[in-house]
Amino acid sequence: MTDEPTRRRPTLDEVAERAGVSRTAASRALNNAPNVSRGKRDAVQRAIKELGYIPNPTARALATQQAGAVGLIISGEDPAVLADPFYGQVIAGVAAVLEEADLHLVLCLATSTRGQVRVKQLLQARAVDGVMLMSLRGDDPLTRLALEADVPAVFGGKPLHGQVPYYVDVDNASGAREATDHLISLGRTRIATITGLLDTDVGRARRRGYTEALTLAGLSPHAEAAGDFTERSGIAAMESLLARAPDLDAVFAANDNMAVGALRALHRAGRSVPADIAVVGFDGLTASEIAEPALTTVRQPIQSIGREMTRMLLALIAGEKPSPLILPTTLIRRDST
Repeated sequence: MTDEPTRRRPTLDEVAERAGVSRTAASRALNNAPNVSRGKRDAVQRAIKELGYIPNPTARALATQQAGAVGLIISGEDPAVLADPFYGQVIAGVAAVLEEADLHLVLCLATSTRGQVRVKQLLQARAVDGVMLMSLRGDDPLTRLALEADVPAVFGGKPLHGQVPYYVDVDNASGAREATDHLISLGRTRIATITGLLDTDVGRARRRGYTEALTLAGLSPHAEAAGDFTERSGIAAMESLLARAPDLDAVFAANDNMAVGALRALHRAGRSVPADIAVVGFDGLTASEIAEPALTTVRQPIQSIGREMTRMLLALIAGEKPSPLILPTTLIRRDST
């Protein structure tokens, strides 16, 4: 018994012959070069599918002078950040667009000096054709690294410091105002908040929206406790609020993870939700649906953030100059209010 012979991979010449075009035209169509007719592009794509042709990534990179990959840089060293459903949905949106564009994703977690050096080396080596950056805190040096690098850069959310030309964000302040307005409409007047990280634009914007809604209603912030967007911090913050302001009748938490933590703390303390204290979160994660009670939340289009960041980056790589994008939010009313 002999081994089955290894199947030979189709060549670009065979693709060109099957498509009825020259090898040069096939190469240009494969690499998305300009000045190739739609008819030739379609013929080449049909031939690729019929033959099962797989492009040689090294040859393709040399031909296009591109790496064939983009980077998603998250300012955080803890791999547990990837267990957060928020980032999982963002990555799903990014991956969907990159799959259509036949590009690879390089994922980097970087907060420490070593992580920042790694990102700098990635950019200097042009190992990616562009980068997307998220979760930047304070005066994060990653902002400067990205803006000074000779690669296109798109930001997921605006950095707290520095002006960036290309970003995708959600209307965080408006969403927080709507959440707080909802609590006010229910007759709640002693409304506390659990903030997110206040060295981030998103944390400050959501606190600002909460404060603005109260001011417009003639109310004052009842109490505030700081969290870091994790469920554990939501538990600790809610326990702190109950100790310092036991008469509160509502809480706006700056994300769903912290709101779920607040629900746990209230249950342990024997407080009824929403009879004693109403709770609203922000994000629209699956956890908000299965919480007990089901959590009222401000839904943001998380996968759309990933998709639109990637589309914006691909437009930059193609030489276009897209406009920044602000995505809307939607209040989802459930049992916690």
